[in-house]
Amino acid sequence: MAMHPVAGAGAPPASSVHGNVEYDDFHWDDAAEAELQAFEAAYASASASAKRRRLPDWTSPSPSPSYHLHRSQNPVSSGSTPSWTLTPHTPQDNVRARRQQISFSGKIVYCRTPTEAEKAATDILLKIERMKTPGQVSLGFDLEWRPFPRRGEPPCKVAVMQLCMEKTLCYVLHIAHSGVPPILKTLLEDSSSIKVGICIDNDARKMLNDYNVCVQPLMDLSTLANVKLASPKRWSLASLTEMITCKELPKPSNIRMGNWEADVLSKQQLQYAATDAYISWYLYETLPDYTIEAESVKAQ
Repeated sequence: MAMHPVAGAGAPPASSVHGNVEYDDFHWDDAAEAELQAFEAAYASASASAKRRRLPDWTSPSPSPSYHLHRSQNPVSSGSTPSWTLTPHTPQDNVRARRQQISFSGKIVYCRTPTEAEKAATDILLKIERMKTPGQVSLGFDLEWRPFPRRGEPPCKVAVMQLCMEKTLCYVLHIAHSGVPPILKTLLEDSSSIKVGICIDNDARKMLNDYNVCVQPLMDLSTLANVKLASPKRWSLASLTEMITCKELPKPSNIRMGNWEADVLSKQQLQYAATDAYISWYLYETLPDYTIEAESVKAQ
C-alpha cells in the first residue's frame, strides 16, 4: 500500500533504520510516490494478465509464485528516492532454505610429510586386514588440485588425496608435499579395498598420469546409483547426496576452486576435503539398502 506524506506534519525524521542499514534524511517525496504507484500499476497489470492465462479447472497447475517487495539496501542520500525490486518467491525456495547441510563430523588426520602419509596408509591396511570381510572393503576416494594453472604451464598435478572408510575418521593427504610413498602406492593398487567415488575413473586416470599410480579396483557411484534407482542420469556428488540423504552437500566455489597447493591447508579446506571422501564412502554403503518407497515415506 502506498504511503503519503502528511502536509504540515513538521520536518521529516533525521534518520530511518531498515534492517541493519541506516538511511540518512529519509522521507517520502513526490518522485518516490510516483515510482511506487507506477510499480503497483505494473504489478496489477501482471496479475490481471496471469488470471487471463489461467488453466482450466480440471488441471492442477503449480502454485503461482508470490512476490516480495524489497527496498534497495544501498543508503539513500538526501533528496534521492528509494529504489524497489520485485523478487519472485516459490515454495521450492522455502525447501532449499530449510535443507540441512551435511558435513563430516569425525576426526580428520592431516598428512603433509612422506612419513605421515606412510603411517596413514599403514593404518588403513591394518584396519582392512583386521576386518576380515568376505568381500572388498569400501574406501571413499577423492582428489583435489588447483584448477587453473599459471599461464603457459601444464595442468596442475593432484595436490590432495582423501581416504575414508568409516564415519569417525578420515585421512587427508597433502601429496603435493609428501608425494606418494611406496606403502601408499601399495594401498591404492591393492585389490582388498574398492575405491569409490563420483567419476572415479577420471581421478584414477589423473593419478596414473601425475604419479604413475594405478588406483584400482574402482566403483563409480553414479553407475551404482543408476542401477539401484533405475533412473539413468549423470549424478554429481552433491545431487546424489541430496537424493539419498535429503541434505545439501555444500560446494563453496572459493574452497572448491582454491589453492590446494598451499603450504598448509586451511580448516575449511580440510573440512571440505574430508566431507567429500566421507560422503562417497557413506553413499556406497547406503545405496544397496536404499529404496524409493522408503524415501517417499520419510519425505511425508
